Amino acid sequence: MCNRRSYSKTSQWRTKGAAGKNHGRVGLGIAWYQTASQVNPGWPFPCARSLPKRRRLRAEIARYLRQARGVACTPDEIVIAAGTQLLIQQLCCLFGLDGRAVAIEEPGYNGVRIVFQHLGFAVTPIPLEEDGIDVEALEASGARLVYITPSHQEPSGMVMPYAKRIRLLQWVARTGVYIVEDDYDGEFRYRGKPIPSLQGLDTEGRGVYLGTFSKSLLPSIRISYMVLPPALMDVWRERMSPYDQSASRIHQETLALFMKSGEWERHIRKMRTVYRKKHQAMLNALHAVMGGHIRIMGQDAGLSVTVEVYSDKTAEELTAAAASAGIRVYPTAPKWFRPPQNRLPAFQFGFGGLSVEEMDAGLRLLYEVWKPYMHSCI
Repeated sequence: MCNRRSYSKTSQWRTKGAAGKNHGRVGLGIAWYQTASQVNPGWPFPCARSLPKRRRLRAEIARYLRQARGVACTPDEIVIAAGTQLLIQQLCCLFGLDGRAVAIEEPGYNGVRIVFQHLGFAVTPIPLEEDGIDVEALEASGARLVYITPSHQEPSGMVMPYAKRIRLLQWVARTGVYIVEDDYDGEFRYRGKPIPSLQGLDTEGRGVYLGTFSKSLLPSIRISYMVLPPALMDVWRERMSPYDQSASRIHQETLALFMKSGEWERHIRKMRTVYRKKHQAMLNALHAVMGGHIRIMGQDAGLSVTVEVYSDKTAEELTAAAASAGIRVYPTAPKWFRPPQNRLPAFQFGFGGLSVEEMDAGLRLLYEVWKPYMHSCI
C-alpha cells in the first residue's frame, strides 16, 4: 500500500518526459552509454578531439520523420535547439516582432503561449470542437500564424482526424497562412491507424513541424527540432544562422549514432508497448476507482489522460485538497487563455513514470481525499 509520504513523490501526474522507473530506462541507459562512448571515449567528460559532424543528426531525423510521420523534408530544412520554447523564439524572429496575431488552441499549451506573449505577439484563442480546432473560428480570426497540437491536443488529448486535417489545409491553401504543428509525443498512439502529419499533407509549403526527444527519450539531453519550409529556411539562414547552437553537440552526435544504429527505433517500439499497457492500466484504474464521478478525455495517444471531475469545487480547491494529503496533481486551468465560468475542474494524469501498482494506489488515495466533494454524472 502506498502511504502519503511516499506517494507524494510518485503522484506528479503529468509526466515531463520518458524519465521514471519501470519503463525500460535501464536498458536505454546501457545503449545510450555505449553509443556516447563511441562519440567520445572519455564520456561523460568532454573531449576536445571529439567534435560532432553537424549534419549527421539532421540527416537521421529527416530519415526517421519520413518513415514514421510522413514529414517531407531534407536535412538542410531542419533546425535543432535545446527545447521547443527556443525554437518558437527563433520562429517569432522569422516573422518579425511587430505585434502580429497568432492563433492558438483554447485551451492549449501555455509554455508556447507565454513565449508568443513575451515577444509581443497578439494571441488569439480559438475554441475546440470535438475533433480539434474550430476552422470557421480560425478563419474569422484573421490570424496569419497558427500554432496547434493535432496529434495529441494539449491538454484535451484529442487526435485530429484525417478529414479535419484536410479541411484545415484547404483553408491554409486559400489564405496563405503558416501553420505550426507541434508533434511533441506523436510516437505514442494506441488506437487506430497512424495519421500523417499536417506538414506531410501540406502541398503549399506553409507547414512548420516541431518535434522533441524529451518525451520519447530523455528530457535531460534537451534536443528538439523544427522543420521549416524552403521560404522560411531562407529567412532563418539570413537572420538566425550566426547564433550559437543551444543543444549539446556531444548529445547531438550521440543521438545521431543512436538513431543510425537502429537503437532509437528499437527503443520506440519497446516504449510504445510499455506505454500502451500503462495507458490501459490507467484507464482501468480510473474506471474502477472513480467510476461515474469523472469523465475521461483523450484516450487515444500520449503519456497522459485528461479527466474532468464531477464536483462543485474548483480545480484550485481540489488541487489544494490533494496537496493537503501530500498528493500533487496537475489542473488544466493554466492552459486556458480565458478560463470559462462554470466548467468542470479538469486534471492531467500522467503515467509515464509510474508503475501499475503506483497508479492504483495513488488513485485510491486521491479518491478518498476528493470523495466528499464529488458527485455522479446525472
